[in-house]
Amino acid sequence: MAIETTITYRDGAQFRVNARGHELVCDQPLQNGGSDTGMTPPELLLASLGTCVMYYAAEYLRARRMAVNGLTVTVSAQKAQQPVRLTDFKVNLSVPGLDEPRHREGILRSAKNCLIHNTLTQASAITIELANSLAEAEEHQPELAGTYKLTS
Repeated sequence: MAIETTITYRDGAQFRVNARGHELVCDQPLQNGGSDTGMTPPELLLASLGTCVMYYAAEYLRARRMAVNGLTVTVSAQKAQQPVRLTDFKVNLSVPGLDEPRHREGILRSAKNCLIHNTLTQASAITIELANSLAEAEEHQPELAGTYKLTS
């Protein structure tokens, strides 16, 4: 089953992200040339991991008829260089009143089964392709005509 999002250019450093009829804006902070109207791509990645962990943790609690109120997830990562990337992800799961060791172990086991956690911890192929031809690109953005150089 494929999952898909479509990202389109808006203005400056802003991009519109669409998935299943839902929309959000991705942007850069002012100091990076953006207008700070949305989360940055790294923040969206952290949010994706955090919401996935939150979903699995909440499902664990609901399945056992345990309180979900107060459940909080905080995600952080460090920026690394050469190549530029995020590393050392830390997910902090806070569950008020979860004192029994079996449930503490169970919720951690459940959270580690989340799709995004598994995706980030397992090597995955990423293919980046240029979807349209040079002629199509120039047709949609005539101001770019003659600015592309194709080399082999």
